[in-house]
Parts: sequence; C-alpha cells; structure tokens
Amino acid sequence: MKSSQVRQKFFDFFIKRGHEKVASSSLIPAQDPTLLFANAGMNQFKDVFLGKEKRSYTRAVSIQKCVRAGGKHNDLENVGFTKRHLTFFEMMGNFSFGDYFKKEAIHYAWDFLTKELNLPTQKLHATVYTTDDEAYDIWHKEVGIPQERIHRLGAKDNFWQMGETGPCGPCTEIHIDRGPEFAQGCPDTKNCGPACDCDRFLEIWNLVFMQFDRQPDGSDKPLKQTGVDTGMGLERLCAVVQDKDSVYQTDIFMPIIDRIATLTGKEYAKQDALTQAAFHVLADHIRSSTMIISDGGAPSNEGRGYVLRKIIRRAALFAQKLTDQNIFPELSKVVIEQLGDIYPELKANATLIYKILESEISKFSANLVRGQAMLEKYFQEHQKDKIVTGAQAFKLYDTYGFPIELIRVMAQEKGFSIDDAGFEKEMAKQQEQSGKKTTDELNYLLPDTIKTEFTGYKELTTSSTITHLIYQDAVVDTVPAGATVWIIAKKSPYFIVGGGQVPDQGTITIDGKETPLLQVRYINNAIAAQIKTPVALSLGDSITSNVDPVWRTNAMKNHTATHMLQAALITLFGKQIKQSGSLVHPDYLRFDFTYHENLSAADIQKVEDLVNEKIRQNIPLKVEYMPLPEALKRGALAFFGDKYNPEEVRLVDIPEFSQELCGGTHVRATGDIGVFKITDISALSAGHRRITAVTGPRALELFQETFAITKNLGQEYKVQREQILDVIQKQKDELKKASHEIKHLKKQAFNYQVPEWLKNTEQINDMNYLYLSIPDAENEDLKEIAQQLGSKKPGFYFLTSMSEGKGIFVAYISPAIKTIDLKIIATKLKDTYGIRGGGSGNFLQGGANQFDTKLKDDLKQWIK
Repeated sequence: MKSSQVRQKFFDFFIKRGHEKVASSSLIPAQDPTLLFANAGMNQFKDVFLGKEKRSYTRAVSIQKCVRAGGKHNDLENVGFTKRHLTFFEMMGNFSFGDYFKKEAIHYAWDFLTKELNLPTQKLHATVYTTDDEAYDIWHKEVGIPQERIHRLGAKDNFWQMGETGPCGPCTEIHIDRGPEFAQGCPDTKNCGPACDCDRFLEIWNLVFMQFDRQPDGSDKPLKQTGVDTGMGLERLCAVVQDKDSVYQTDIFMPIIDRIATLTGKEYAKQDALTQAAFHVLADHIRSSTMIISDGGAPSNEGRGYVLRKIIRRAALFAQKLTDQNIFPELSKVVIEQLGDIYPELKANATLIYKILESEISKFSANLVRGQAMLEKYFQEHQKDKIVTGAQAFKLYDTYGFPIELIRVMAQEKGFSIDDAGFEKEMAKQQEQSGKKTTDELNYLLPDTIKTEFTGYKELTTSSTITHLIYQDAVVDTVPAGATVWIIAKKSPYFIVGGGQVPDQGTITIDGKETPLLQVRYINNAIAAQIKTPVALSLGDSITSNVDPVWRTNAMKNHTATHMLQAALITLFGKQIKQSGSLVHPDYLRFDFTYHENLSAADIQKVEDLVNEKIRQNIPLKVEYMPLPEALKRGALAFFGDKYNPEEVRLVDIPEFSQELCGGTHVRATGDIGVFKITDISALSAGHRRITAVTGPRALELFQETFAITKNLGQEYKVQREQILDVIQKQKDELKKASHEIKHLKKQAFNYQVPEWLKNTEQINDMNYLYLSIPDAENEDLKEIAQQLGSKKPGFYFLTSMSEGKGIFVAYISPAIKTIDLKIIATKLKDTYGIRGGGSGNFLQGGANQFDTKLKDDLKQWIK
C-alpha cells in the first residue's frame, strides 16, 4: 500500500466518524515561545485544550508537519543511524475536545489499524500509564488483547507533555512486534518488550488523554474539559504496512535515495552501513530543510534559524562522504515533486529553497574543510585521553560554525568522546557576556484567564478602574505614591503588539495628575501599563489612559503602508513573495520578505509608484470579522508569526489591492498615509531581503532634507538640480586623473632621489642597511621606495613618515637576505617602543605616534 493510500484511508476513516479535516499548521508556531517548531499534531489545538479558544467542531483529524531537531524533542543525533528516527515527519492524529475520551479513542485506533490497514492483531501490544486502570480494562476487556500483551509503564514512556508547560496527560501506545530479528543489540532479549530501545517493538500510535495543564512550577492543573490527542508517524506506519526494514526503504524516502545514487554514482544497496547512513541523513535532512524554508524559516545563529543551520551543516558533512559536489540543493526538487500538491507552499517557494540551500552550504564549505583539519590534528595529538575538551568543541563552534552535533559525529568516528559539561559551560559564559535573558517572571504572577478589554480601535482615551497592581514583582492591593508599578485596568486603549507594530506611548491620568507611561506590555492576556505613580493607588481606583495621538497616527500610516508594500511586491513579482518579518514604528517601517532575486533600482521605483498610486486614490479601508476559512477563501494573507483564532479573525481590506489578517491599527483611508518612500533595501541572507521605508511626516522631512542638500549643491556648482550628478561624476573623474598624475610625478621624484638615498646606506655584517625618514609620504609611497632601494642594493630598509602628528613605517628585506626574520623585528618594535606592525613576505608595516631617535641605532643591533 502506497503512502498516498495510507494518507487517504486515514482521513476517510475519521471523517466518516464525524471528525473535521483540519489542514496542517505551519512548522513555525504562531506566537508560541515554548516551541522551536511544530512537533506534534496538537500544537495548533493547544488553546482549545486549555479552554482559551472555541472551535465550531469538537472532533478533528489532521496530518501535521513536524520537526524534532532542537529543544526537548531532539532526534537530530540519532537520524541516519537508526531505522526510525527523523527530523521531519508527518504526524497523523485524531482529536477530541470535550467530546469522546479513552474508550472511543482506543476503539478507533484499533479498528483503523486492524480493519483498514489489516495489521496482524496477534503482533500488536498496548502500553498504559502505571495507574491507568481504565485504559488497561478497555484494552483487555473490550478490545480483547491478552494481559501478556498489555504493559504498564511509568511517566517516561506513558505520560505525555507538549513542552515544559501546557496540556499533558497519561497516554496509551500501540506497538507492533516485528520479531526477534529486529532485536539486534538488545541488552535483554528474554524480557524484551515495548519499553526496550531496540527495534523489535516499534511504537505506531500514541493516544494521549489530555487531563492536565502543566504549570511552570511543575504541578498539574486539571483542564476544564478532558480531551484526546493522538499521534502516529506516517513514515513509521508506512514501514510497517509496506513491510520494510526501516522508514528509509519506504516509498516516502526511496525516490530521494535513488536521486542521491544517481548524483553520486553510488548504488545504495551495495554500500556498507556507514555509507548508507549518509544516504539516510541526506534523505531526512533535505525534507526538514525544504519544509522549514517553505514555511518562512531562514538559517541564522539563534533559535529556529540555528536549528535549520545545524541540519543543513550536518547534511554538508555527510554529503562530503559521498561526493565532492554540492548535491544537497538538487535533492529539494524531489521533495517538492513528492509533496508539492499536498503542501502548495513548496512549489511557490521552489527557487527560494534551492537558492538558500546552495548559498548556505557554499558559505560553510570552506569552514568545514578548515574545521576538519583542525579537529584531525587535535585527534592525532590527543590519542591518549581520547576526549574533545569543552573549550576545543566551543572553539570549533564559535570560530568555524560547527554545531556540537557535527563535532560529536566526527569525534565518534575516531573513538573520541566530548566534554559536554565543559562545552555547555563555555556556551553559558558567552550567553552571560551577551546579556541574553531566557525567562519572563511577570507572566507567572497572573493567571492567563485575566483579560483586558482593548478599546484602542475606537478611541485613544479610556476611563476605567484598576483590577490588578504589580509592585516589586508581587501582586498587591495598594502601592505608595512614587512607586514604579504595573497597572492593569478593565479597559485600555494601549496597543501592545501585532503585525510587527510597536507598542503605544502615552500617559495615565490619576486624580487629575498626568503621568507618562514608562512602558506597556502584555502580562499573559492582560494589558499592563507601567508608571511611576504620583499618588497612592488601590484596587478599584479610577484612571484615564491616554494614547499619544501623534505616535499612534504615524504608526497607523506605516502599518497600512506595510500592507500596501507587500501587496505591491506580490502584484509586481508574484506570489512567491512571502513576508518573513516586519517592524512598524511611527518613524519608519521595515519589511522582511523572501525572494530569490535582487531588486533593481527600476524595480524599487515600480514598487514606490504602485503604492503611491493607491495612496492618491484615497481608498477607504474595510475592517471585517469572520471565520478563518472564509477569510482565506477570499484570498487574505496572514502576517508571519501571528496567531489566528479559526472561529473569528480580523480582516483588513484595501479593496481590489490588499487583504490581510491583522490585529494592528490602521488609517481610515489610504490617502491618510500621504506619501510612501523606500529608503533602503538590503539582503539579510540568501533569498531573504529587507525593505525600509518612511511615510507621512517622516517622508516629508526626508524630502525637505534632500531638497535642501540638492539645492545647496546646485548653487555650489552653479547648475540645475538635474545636472548635479553629472557634475559630481565629472569632478570625480578629474580627481581620479589628477591622483594618477600625482602618483606618477611622485614616482619620478623618487627615481631621482634613490641614488642619493643609497649613498647613505651602511654596512652591517656585509649587508646594506638604511633608516630613512620621508615627510608626508603615504604607505604605498614607502613600499614603492623600499622596493626600488632593495632592487638596487639588496639589504634591510626601514622607512618612516610623519604627517599631521601621525607616523607610519615600512620595513623591507630583500628576498636574497635570509638572515633576518621580520617577525622578530615586529616583536622587538612592540616590546621596546610599543610600535605595532604586521605583514607578510618581505614587508612589515604599521603606525606610531612618533619614532624615537634611538630606533635607528637599535635596529642596527637587532639585525646584526
């Protein structure tokens, strides 16, 4: 049975049983700092399980894109060397939100596996949480599994949690006994069972019974309603259904492996285990890299971007074991061909994916060679202890960009281990020096059920009453006058963040006293304003919150302009344009996007013209609320990283031009923006670009500043504005010509003086020596003179020059002289006079504030 058939059977089975088919969410979780990537089917339903969000359905079925290559769920080091571990996989799952529970979930799973897929019942085993008698009885008494094939296991195996915090609960798993031949390396073949790490008992399906919400302190708070979250890896299931030894032999991976074989000239089936592992690594890593990039990810040095970079660099290492060619980007075409119809974003970003992979590996290849050479030398020098120290591992990571996983692979091949504790200590030291913070204690002070009514879409001034006060990191009832305090009111007009828009500024009025905001932020779901209060405060006191109207108005102009910029880019260059980040500030806007080609000056002009044309049309904006499917059906775009409630989203519509889901604040009509001007475009990385622009007052200021400069230039050169560039270019050409002439004249002057200078050379141990000072000479002049002197009389020449209180020097030794080491001269200059210099070959050069009169004689002694 092909994987496509397994996929369809799964959807059909649960749709017939009242489940809503829900599309996979992005691999990049929306506004969820607890996750690097979507790692389970339930990620997009997290708030439903928590009771924060309602859906129109209580049953769902999905096949979710997942990556487990960083954080708590990290399979990266196992990938390629086991038969089942993957960084990217598709998780099949069915879900219940306060609907059915353990009984139905277990029966559904059993029926699908045994009746739809015809798996042999006698080979299936079930595991349950140690104290879960209910699940045990359902398996034994209702399904009919014998007691010897039901196993009670502890929290490590049968209690599931999505992250350090969030929904969790006991689970039951279904395993298939693949036979003793799969128990190679098993430490206890006699008692082997589902808890064993060998490959005999393969976990197929995990049924999680959501009962708790794990708190930051580790306690479990009962959920308002129970639920079911199941997860089954499509790749593992296909290995079982297709009776394959490993996931890599299924129809999911073999097309990629066949392409690797074609590109490298190595037949997969004839390779040894280590070489086949390289095939596996590439086949897995190209899927995860391709999928992450298609969802907006980009290689970087932190967070999700660093995980992607680790995956790509690990692939580069293993590709090197198969070929000298950069074949990795080529493999992305196979993934896109396989999954492009299921995930259209792959086809839309095909060129971008290829470009990023090609660029990333090309940039790393030189460091890979240098780092390998360094590590190889280290291995040779440390054969006795056979351990890579934490400092050495960190040096490879910090200098050459080697992820610890790469170092581990290379070390294991040589029989070395790694001092992980030492590496983590070095990493922590660097993070401490960079001042990175990892936790936010304020969020722990208030339950996430406390909310503030946002009034800022309709008004900039709101009167309300205080519901919570946070003072000195504690929730209190009163605070004294002069205290710096966080105030939470029932209603607030302060916009915090959304669509990249920065928080509002403003004031709070208390007892007639207006106090400036220090900052505003969310504390969980409450809008919190920080001030230094002018009077004592208590819960229930009345306050008036005021938004700075200029700040908000200019931010609105830039936010709407950001929507228009994205629409213009898509209109002009195609739907492959995809936002990867934005910042909306009252003074400017910044828009990051994916595009595989550079934008020319003419392209930028077209973008500006289109946006300004829409501004002049003064198109009224329409803001509507509707279910997410309806908005997407209308063609609405979603901002990168934002989270949307499927039951109700906010659609900001500029008719016949732009439709985006956005929680930000916007102008009444496009004409309110005034004017739009792009000030800069830059490349962030391969395929990722950034546009910075201004609107309204800032654009006017830019115009006035630019006009004043060009007017002054026109008056200076006595030409019209349109002639300024030509005049400046002409002056540059003349200056360049004059510079060449000066250099030529200088060279001629030097030629005349060389014979005179040579008369002053001294003999030091049968070698010509000359210390020469030439006022107002440049570094290139000194080098030219030194070479001319050395060509006439081989020897050692030390030339200095002073100009405007700054000195430079050049030391030159003729190639024929082998008795002088310029490195030694450099050391003596530094130690004796504090003069620093460097160079290569026959030259040493540097600078100094002055040159001591004793230097000439000291040089004589140093070269003897």
